[in-house]
Amino acid sequence: MCGICGEIRFDGSVPDVSTVDAMTCEMARRGPDGSGVFAKGAVALGHRRLKIIDLSEKGSQPMIDPTLGLALVFNGCIYNHHELRAELEGKGYSFFSHADSEVILKAFHAWGPDCVDHFIGMFAFAIVNTDTGVVTLGRDRLGIKPLYLADTPGRLRFASSVQALLRAGDVDTSIDRVALHHYFSFHAVVPAPHTIYNGIRKLPPATVMTINPNGRRTERKYWEPTFAPHPDRADWDEERWHAELLDSLRTSVKRRMVADVPVGVLLSGGVDSSLVVALLAEQGQSDLATFSIGFDSAAGESGDEYAYSDLIADTFATDHHKIHIGTDRLLPAIPDTVAAMGEPMVSHDCVAFYLLSQEVSKSIKVVQSGQGADEILGGYSWYPPLRGVPRKDTTRAYANVFFDRDDSDIRSILADEYLLEAGYDPSFAFAHAHQSAPGADTSVDAALRLDTTVMLVDDPVKRVDTMTMAWGLEARVPFLDHEFVELAATCPAELKLAHGGKGVLKEASRALLPSAVIDRTKGYFPVPGIRHLTGGVLDLVTDTLRSQAAVDRGLYRPEALEKLFGDPNGIRTRLDGNELWQAALLEMWLQTMEANSRR
Repeated sequence: MCGICGEIRFDGSVPDVSTVDAMTCEMARRGPDGSGVFAKGAVALGHRRLKIIDLSEKGSQPMIDPTLGLALVFNGCIYNHHELRAELEGKGYSFFSHADSEVILKAFHAWGPDCVDHFIGMFAFAIVNTDTGVVTLGRDRLGIKPLYLADTPGRLRFASSVQALLRAGDVDTSIDRVALHHYFSFHAVVPAPHTIYNGIRKLPPATVMTINPNGRRTERKYWEPTFAPHPDRADWDEERWHAELLDSLRTSVKRRMVADVPVGVLLSGGVDSSLVVALLAEQGQSDLATFSIGFDSAAGESGDEYAYSDLIADTFATDHHKIHIGTDRLLPAIPDTVAAMGEPMVSHDCVAFYLLSQEVSKSIKVVQSGQGADEILGGYSWYPPLRGVPRKDTTRAYANVFFDRDDSDIRSILADEYLLEAGYDPSFAFAHAHQSAPGADTSVDAALRLDTTVMLVDDPVKRVDTMTMAWGLEARVPFLDHEFVELAATCPAELKLAHGGKGVLKEASRALLPSAVIDRTKGYFPVPGIRHLTGGVLDLVTDTLRSQAAVDRGLYRPEALEKLFGDPNGIRTRLDGNELWQAALLEMWLQTMEANSRR
């Protein structure tokens, strides 16, 4: 788990090594244990290291193999690297380290860009053929690890964070109006390749990009799950589905214990993270470190789920750490949380993950987390209304329950210069194109496919990676093991939607978890102080939107802002998000990025 960056020149000049070094330094918190820069010909690579596998200097990056003529920077973890190493040794390859990064190098030499088909894990990498100058970029199937790109004539830069590219300079920071529309419509999800800046794109998940020395590029999408029945599983009954899904998750959890340092668990008290703890206990993990966070209550809303996390910690005798964040710590953490965001993330629990990661990183370097189960197994409230909806009406029904607002509402908020041409709704068009494509038989499955491969990537997964890496903490997500996702995608929708959602997982968990955790009302990662704006947090929000920088940018119609100021907690999105917070968060992030890039 690290930060990677680089510069590729296509105009005959050499890359700016000092700029690559600056980008590398900008990502120090992603990799506090070491750094390095490599340059040859038209390519320079930078790396920040978080030592998880092979703690020796032999695992340092950029990793160069002069015999193979390859150089690598890599962010992530290949969980099956031991098995791949044995397979590659059988092909005659020898190794100088025990690092999974070296396995990537050898695998690329053996299989070329198709090496990604052999990897089980999370990754973003850049591999340079030092003889030909060809560069290959790759990203894992579910986009757990980020990779941002900044293109200008004659040059391409890439990095694990937007901040690193901004630090390099020469980036078009004008607002991408399509991305802006997604932010306000598609629940703040901005699908690849867009970002909020016109000058920064992101490599889509499950994609390999090959870049020739003349700048010509090819992209290949190498994976996409099918959300439809599998003929080999047509005779599976409910009990068989319970057993198969649990067994697949058991394998996934075990894989994510591969490390040369201890691995803990972020324990919310919900079914998902509780099941991870139960499966690890089943596999013999003792004194497992678990971590829960809570906040002060606000507006009658509880800020913690300690009753459930304590129950799981007691049941499985974990080494439990309960972290409570008082209101006095919440306000000062907001600017730092925003500064850590690679893209504007409106979810109130970003602050929770940021503060939790800060505390957890003091005692451990790797954690498993329960993110992803709801998107993959139908745990959210917007899935049941799609049951029985004709396929031709999927996106309209989905937008009615998931989109924050429709196009006409966006036009009433944004100033004219930030609007797209009348009649063009890119968020609806994107969702419709995705949901109408072959490979999903029902409206529920079409929604789950979109949420698994797009929404999950650019909301909860990005949130967890960004906030944990801000403190040099590696988060692993067993529900996003691609083999588990492939299996779950073929599970009948009615089993997923049973028992108020995620029914098949709840029933599979009964032999392992207390009923009180399984049958509880679904909870979220609560941060009441942001969901209900008062006091200093409300002042921060209003001051941001009334600042001279905000006025000069002119994102919003003044009358729309005045309406929000007049009812700061009463105007909500369809999914009960605070509209004032959403508007302020974007402006706050833009101002923060501008200030940081001037440092």
